[in-house]
Amino acid sequence: MAGHFEPLPGGGAAVALDEVEVSILRSLAVQLLELIGPGADQGPEETDPLARLFAEGPSEPPADPALARLFPDAYGAPGSEQDAQARAYAAEFRRYTENDLRARKREDALAVVHALDTLTLTGDDDSDAVLRLSADECRQWLGALNDLRLAIGTRLEIGDEDDSDELFRLPDEDPRKPMVMAYLWLGGLQETLVESLMA
Repeated sequence: MAGHFEPLPGGGAAVALDEVEVSILRSLAVQLLELIGPGADQGPEETDPLARLFAEGPSEPPADPALARLFPDAYGAPGSEQDAQARAYAAEFRRYTENDLRARKREDALAVVHALDTLTLTGDDDSDAVLRLSADECRQWLGALNDLRLAIGTRLEIGDEDDSDELFRLPDEDPRKPMVMAYLWLGGLQETLVESLMA
């Protein structure tokens, strides 16, 4: 089980993680939370479902490329040739959906942090803590792992498969190497979590 998810009887999945892996995952999830930004204050839209339904979000795509990847335009990529009507539709769609999407991504990243905080590590080099996730927690973890890979891939400028080949063969002294290794590791976790849920 070390290093990859395995299915649990009755649903869900489990993975054994050592102290370094827990620390890395937690740090990345916290960085994702910082990138996404804080939630809305407890205003009337938080207590009134109707006010929340009509709360407006931003109409322009984020300037940060990683955020733009996490919150893409519904009608074409930012910077692409769009006519005025398509831009207006994209702005309208973003205005009414981005707040909810940010909230869901925030909840997914928080679920990762909270699950990792429940683990008890003995401190022995040979021992791993086993993280057991319910089916609902697995869904949140899949969302967070996907968001982490999208953000890291954007920072590394990973496009299609051909662009990424050279990054995977970076020398150890390249400053991008740790992020490439994290990107690959997160991909392995994501893949085995999907396989566990399909088992």
